[in-house]
Amino acid sequence: MVAGLERLLAKDAIRDLSTAYARGLDRWDAALMRSAFHADATVDYGFYQGSALAFVDWAQDLLKTHRANQHMMGQVAIDFDGEDRAFGEVYMFAYHRVIEGGAETDMIIAGRYADRYDRRDGVWRIAHRAEIIDWGSTAPASDGFLAALGGIMGARGEADLTSRRGALGLH
Repeated sequence: MVAGLERLLAKDAIRDLSTAYARGLDRWDAALMRSAFHADATVDYGFYQGSALAFVDWAQDLLKTHRANQHMMGQVAIDFDGEDRAFGEVYMFAYHRVIEGGAETDMIIAGRYADRYDRRDGVWRIAHRAEIIDWGSTAPASDGFLAALGGIMGARGEADLTSRRGALGLH
């Protein structure tokens, strides 16, 4: 059984997988999203079942039709099953800005990921991920006032401020 410092390091590595997955989705970074999974990992989202790496390509293509996305990860429960396997429940809140009927619409999904993590060659990655949807809603977008006020608005890929570290006052 994983114990002590090794347990803390394993939990941190496992939590980082969901961070990489979410950031990869939101910033259109397929390589980062793929890095969360083992090469033979599988997913079950109900509407999509199969290879995790094929799902990454499918999701990246789908998100091109969205105006913006934000995936927030909440509490993470991790239960170790021996030295090289763990199971997790990761709460998530996913925001999608989509065009519906010609108008910008906010689609919100709240749920959880049920994961199996395997450590192979010393590296933890997701071996299987299932998405459980607890609730969802849609509403007309109403945040145009933020851009009008001059707020720093998020963007995809290199256009996002987090991708331009030189713009963060680092000299």
